[in-house]
Amino acid sequence: MASGLGFALLALMLLSPTVAFVPIGVESSTHISITGKALLQKVTETCQSLAVAAGHEFKPTGSSPEEVVQACLGPTATGQVSSVKFHSALQEIYTQNGLVDRNFVNSAPHHFNSETFLEGRNLITEGMASIKANVRSENFKAARETLGRILHTLQDFYSHSNWVELGYTEPYVALIRRDLTLENLADIDTATCSDCKTGTCPNPILQNILNMKKLTSGYMGIFSAEKPQGKCSHGGQADLTSTAVPRGGINKDERRSDNVAYHNAAVNAAILASVQLLEDIRLTVGNKDFLRLMGIARSSVVCFVIDNTASMGDDIDEARKVVYKIIDSKKGTQDEPSEYILVTFNDPSFGPLFRTTDPEKMKMEISKIEATGGGDLPEMCLSGLQLALTGSPASSQIYVFTDANPKDIHLKNTIVALIRSTKSTVSFYLTPNRRRRRRSGRAVSFADYRDLALASGGHAILVSKSQLAEATDVILDTSTSALVTVYQRTRDPGNPETFPFVLDESLQNVTIYITGSSIAFTLTNPAGMSQSNTEIGGVLAIIQTVGNLRRILIKENKQPGSWKISINSKQPYTIKVTGQSTITFIYDFVESFKGPHPGYAVINGLPQAGQPATMILSVMGRKGPSSISVENVGLVVPDTGVETNGTANDMGNGDILVTVDAVPAGEFVVVLKGTDKMSNSVLQRQSTTQLTVSKVNIQAMVDRSIEPGENFNQSFSVMTQGPSGTFSISGKNDRDFPMLYPLSLSLTTGVYTNGTLIITPPSDTPSGTDVTVTLEVKSSNNVDSNYAVLRLSVLTKITDFFQPLCEVVNVFADDCPQDMSQCKFFEWELSANLTDGNGTGIDIISLRQGNGTLSYTSLSAKIIQANYNASCCSQIVEFVAIDEVGNVGKCYHSIERSAGNAVSSPSWLPLGLCLLITTWAVKP
Repeated sequence: MASGLGFALLALMLLSPTVAFVPIGVESSTHISITGKALLQKVTETCQSLAVAAGHEFKPTGSSPEEVVQACLGPTATGQVSSVKFHSALQEIYTQNGLVDRNFVNSAPHHFNSETFLEGRNLITEGMASIKANVRSENFKAARETLGRILHTLQDFYSHSNWVELGYTEPYVALIRRDLTLENLADIDTATCSDCKTGTCPNPILQNILNMKKLTSGYMGIFSAEKPQGKCSHGGQADLTSTAVPRGGINKDERRSDNVAYHNAAVNAAILASVQLLEDIRLTVGNKDFLRLMGIARSSVVCFVIDNTASMGDDIDEARKVVYKIIDSKKGTQDEPSEYILVTFNDPSFGPLFRTTDPEKMKMEISKIEATGGGDLPEMCLSGLQLALTGSPASSQIYVFTDANPKDIHLKNTIVALIRSTKSTVSFYLTPNRRRRRRSGRAVSFADYRDLALASGGHAILVSKSQLAEATDVILDTSTSALVTVYQRTRDPGNPETFPFVLDESLQNVTIYITGSSIAFTLTNPAGMSQSNTEIGGVLAIIQTVGNLRRILIKENKQPGSWKISINSKQPYTIKVTGQSTITFIYDFVESFKGPHPGYAVINGLPQAGQPATMILSVMGRKGPSSISVENVGLVVPDTGVETNGTANDMGNGDILVTVDAVPAGEFVVVLKGTDKMSNSVLQRQSTTQLTVSKVNIQAMVDRSIEPGENFNQSFSVMTQGPSGTFSISGKNDRDFPMLYPLSLSLTTGVYTNGTLIITPPSDTPSGTDVTVTLEVKSSNNVDSNYAVLRLSVLTKITDFFQPLCEVVNVFADDCPQDMSQCKFFEWELSANLTDGNGTGIDIISLRQGNGTLSYTSLSAKIIQANYNASCCSQIVEFVAIDEVGNVGKCYHSIERSAGNAVSSPSWLPLGLCLLITTWAVKP
């Protein structure tokens, strides 16, 4: 690996040593291992490259994810930074990788089975084009999901084909380049394998196939034993063709005593191939966006959804002040937002979504908002919120400003599904407008906003317009890189109750929020010291009351240990305790599946009722997962406090498989309790998103991108464990693209029923656009429902698969001295002509290696003239040219002398190849 650290982070992020090419599961997984090694190698190289460019070293203080992320983001930023987005991004990629074995188990091209080499390559190259277009449009989640799927297909080539049996150790570069020919493929009539009576022969490939270097792969039959005569089988118990002569199989998925060498060779080749694919993507999108794709960014994303009707002038002014304050006060710290997002709405319009990483652009955009129009009360609030939820990264903090009811209340279930899918937290700043209420003749009710806030773990803050400035302090609290929730409960109706919670030593800026009316409380620390709500500046905390919000900021000299707060109120209220800490966790509910490669798949929607709930949970500590001792993981109902403990199986490296036999009734959250080994202090953490269970299960997985103007068929399957009957289907998407789908399905208990959704993006939809589709299934009595959230990518059909080319015209380096101690007094030059042939045209030219100056003529010219000048001390230059669709050409040139000669590489090279030509160009 590239890092001198040996990148010990790898051991923290991956499962134990691998034995099989299988998806997510308790057993170790080569697919996860291969993907993780490749991703982490590229992350390390990219961080090092950015550090060199910035003039500092990439030197993590340790090997934990938190320390690596902080080092990658730069040594000058102060404050804590969480690695949770890095973990989450990797998990999204791993999840989609594993799902290929469940959702496309019988699709030969997804696994390079049955000699489907062209079809498999098409999946990979189309996926790469989609990823590049998505990243350019900053649709990182869609890009990660596609990346996981195509990496699985690429990796399977090395296990399912005879590539390593042919003696190849390097990746097959033609699999990621459509401009190269897939050569020497065995045709349908060519026998490829000998009969293996025992079923486990080390190498049953026929000798003439090996001699001729013919490429083949095993045939796989899940439902049939038929295969062409003389062809190899995939092998294994699930492959029915393995019993047909020639028997046996050639897959190298599992490490067995008879195939250790081939299995290891397949793993190594798959790692190298994954690195090669990632490098192509990195060259196209650039280092910074590649790291954003990997989740290497400060966790804080500021997202505002603002009602811009006429009555909202004061609210808009306050939102503008908050944005300015965040930008100005957090600049240069780890709390400086990594991205700013803004969505406006009124009636009948909403959007578009504005996003930027540039704080000055955010200032300019929010300064443009004008409060105009309105009159009737309801506004398109939920449509604006839907756009924000689909456009923001997962686990975002979203702040909504409005003074009116939602007109689009029909989107409420869709919003809840998106909240649960993204695990984002939504807080509402509600300022009822009496004049608008009189004009509409209707009272303003914010019950729906309160429901959505509770579902996400956010706040519904009800204040007058004059109080709004004080209430927005919560935004400054929560727009932080390392925000964690320690404790959260809701009560409706309210009653006197004492709430215990634990504060550990790592927590900073601990804040308690209580929303509700007629609230009295007493806060008590571990030493027994107390403070009531009437003591605004007491011994334990500073208390701020504004509208229905109580903000209790614990003083910095807080005492770790068991705290409690006693609340006395008969009105509904919520309590939430938050702080800043790098100790946290992420989780996903999963379900097991069978097949050739059984494992666990992340559930898209709610976990199943009537059976144990299973989740995979990953723990993050200040020095990695080894610095945390997990004592208990369970589910708790915020409304009642009822807690159900789970059975935890430590999978190693911070990954825990948790099974909860009796899932509590109602909505629940995940709670973790343990000990921080660094301080020996007890800790607790809680998820914010409220979930429940359902007897309905809906499965759907995206396979490919959508073409503008073309119908796209997305299949899905629905099953109920409850009574049979007719279930209604509803579908929505955030782009308002036309959709067709069955309005109902007749379900039989325990049997999946298939359906098809057809979506058609307009012909002028830009390439790289993503669209989020939410499918909801509901029983006829509305008692039970579930949902699936799918992210589709729009990609204009690509016909240009050829890399840019260049011709080196001159290299003037004869003045460079043999004595390198004198090199700084001399310079060398290179000139080249760059072309894209009949392609889409060169879009970007950038310097990748070298400390000189690269200049070039207009990119619109048919032949672009490039010139490079550098000190003789900098003897290597490498620059890349990227065309409009993301094809990458890479040029490398060296003037290093060896025994009086210079070594150069004066032509564009296919990615992954190296050409050295001994020439020395001198001035005439």
